[in-house]
Amino acid sequence: MAVSREGETESSHVAPEASNNKVLPQTVEETTLPTLVESQNNTCHQFSQTLQVEKQLSLFSQTLQTPMASENERTRNWVLNVPEPPGLFSNLKSSFKKTIFSPLENKLHCLGKQPVPALVSILKTIFPPLTWCKEYNVTKFKSDILAGLTLASLCIPQSIGYATLAKLDPQYGLYTSVIPPLIYSMMGSSRDIAIGPVAVVSLLLSSMIQKFEDPTANPAAYTKLVLTVTFFAGTFQAAFGLLRLGFLVDFLSHAAIVGFMAGAACVIGLQQLKSLLGLSKFTNNTDIISVLSSIYKSMHTWNPFSFMIGSSFLIFILFTKYYLARKHKKLFLLSAMAPLLSVILSTLIVFLTRADKHGVKIVKHITGGLNPTSIHDLQFNSPHTAEAAKIGLIVALIALTEAIAVGRSFATMKGYRLDGNKEMLAMGVMNITGSLTSCYVATGSFSRTAVNFSAGCETTVSNIVMAVTVLISLEFFTRLLYFTPIAILASIILSALPGLINLSEAKYIWKVDKMDFLTCIAAFLGVLFVSVEIGLLLAVGISFAKVILNSIQPGTEKLGRLPGSDLFGDVNQYPMAMKIPGALIVRVKSALLCFANANFIRAKILDLALEEQNEDAIESAEDRVQLVILDMSNLLNIDTTSIASLEELHSELESNGMKLALANPRWHVIHKLRLTKFVKKIEGRVFLTIGEAIEACFTSKNMLHL
Repeated sequence: MAVSREGETESSHVAPEASNNKVLPQTVEETTLPTLVESQNNTCHQFSQTLQVEKQLSLFSQTLQTPMASENERTRNWVLNVPEPPGLFSNLKSSFKKTIFSPLENKLHCLGKQPVPALVSILKTIFPPLTWCKEYNVTKFKSDILAGLTLASLCIPQSIGYATLAKLDPQYGLYTSVIPPLIYSMMGSSRDIAIGPVAVVSLLLSSMIQKFEDPTANPAAYTKLVLTVTFFAGTFQAAFGLLRLGFLVDFLSHAAIVGFMAGAACVIGLQQLKSLLGLSKFTNNTDIISVLSSIYKSMHTWNPFSFMIGSSFLIFILFTKYYLARKHKKLFLLSAMAPLLSVILSTLIVFLTRADKHGVKIVKHITGGLNPTSIHDLQFNSPHTAEAAKIGLIVALIALTEAIAVGRSFATMKGYRLDGNKEMLAMGVMNITGSLTSCYVATGSFSRTAVNFSAGCETTVSNIVMAVTVLISLEFFTRLLYFTPIAILASIILSALPGLINLSEAKYIWKVDKMDFLTCIAAFLGVLFVSVEIGLLLAVGISFAKVILNSIQPGTEKLGRLPGSDLFGDVNQYPMAMKIPGALIVRVKSALLCFANANFIRAKILDLALEEQNEDAIESAEDRVQLVILDMSNLLNIDTTSIASLEELHSELESNGMKLALANPRWHVIHKLRLTKFVKKIEGRVFLTIGEAIEACFTSKNMLHL
């Protein structure tokens, strides 16, 4: 602006000279003396008018500049004279109060004034179904009954199969499909999720707990340890919900979950080959090398009748699920009931042909009746209690991650909000209660939730219907499952595995972020070739390494003004962005400037400034960089190490003939810079915006001499 005004002033000086040139060429001979005198008078009058115009323009220019200068000064005062931000202890106190007391604080406050409405509001917070029960009607109840019965037809065979995968007796899978769904239906916020045992959790439990108790040699001790792990898992989940620690679930990134689920599906599938082939000896290891080696060594003991029964019904289930149900929507119920039909038909075949006499392994006795209490089975004084707590934490995170992901997916489809903290609390309470009633860890199942959704469920009443149906089956029909072949349970588990392998999502991750894909593939290969725990550790480790790497070595970007605006953008992202002559504008691609990255960033900025200065010196000495503006809008906080690095950067720039200015520092940043008197060291060059920094530094003599 100063340059343009100086141009205007120069043009106004040239104007009168031009007018004089038009008058002076008139010769004395061509004019009489009075005419010459009159002409000179006119010239003097025009010159005086020109001086008046210049004076008015000068006053007008000062009028424009004065408010602008005062405006810049006012915004600088806004930046520099901010109130003191809350300290560490204040933040901790506020966070603790918000976490623990905020959810019910207002309701408890109103309890004394309006007891009944406040009590109802508290109950609705604890029991979400109370919010929609008034709108519940007969039509919705019919839909929930149909969905619940359809769900039960899939849940019964799957629960038995997942119990065998967890190396528990079959009835424990059925127990887990009774109490946890009933508890969740009263406390959960999802209306679609189907609760019960799932394949991944069953695999986790069997692969981690069998290291401490052998399920074959000592099944009673193994079962007690599983119930203890379930108690710890529920305790952790409930604590996460009460303390609002939902962010812990995010430690497992989306890419890690995709890879882990795919690897777990492959491991589960390989382990089911034992039952499908009717092998008598099999390894307890889960890695692919050990499993394939065990299959190769035991192939001479395989049973062709088991393989025929298992593979034929596996084809039947997959055909109904992936062909008939997709091509003919009306046949959805057939695909949902295919596992139960397979159990019934295969049981009849084995009973009628007495295939168990020919080496076909069967379920045999399943303990029926209501869930027995298991309070006395919890082992808190066992030498393995610490390990049980550790396994419980891992299982709790995996179970929550799967359940919340499933619940949010279907909540989005139906247009309602899922409360993550309420979900954690509900999952925790149901698993704690389950551990006291002979249940192992339950969570939301994607395959059963999809069936529940497709069957037309309206609310969690479908879970109640399913639980009651399973309870009736436990009470009256368990004896009918005596001749159920083990191979059919393997087929049911195998049929559910394709839903755990998401190839399209893996391709998407590869396309968008190669580092995320590395996390995904590490989790997959770790689970497949080593163990479930190693796969999880690799995934979490690479995810943290990515965060640490981005924090330690963040990038920097050079900014330029976008044409026709006051906006500044990365010159690489916006090639049309124009460089400001004599200035270098830099922004750090990080939210934190700390001991880990301060020196790296200082060196990057200095190298960029010297490189830019050398390039400008070659092109034009007048346009060489004299001002480095650091855009701090990204930085949320800094520490003492980073302040020392800024001081060092300031000194190095000064020694190379450049000044440092700061633009848009955040609250905590400017407060710490004022406390350390860094603002005084850079002569107050702190501004609200980049534009103001450029204007002030290039127009004020006190700021920068150009």
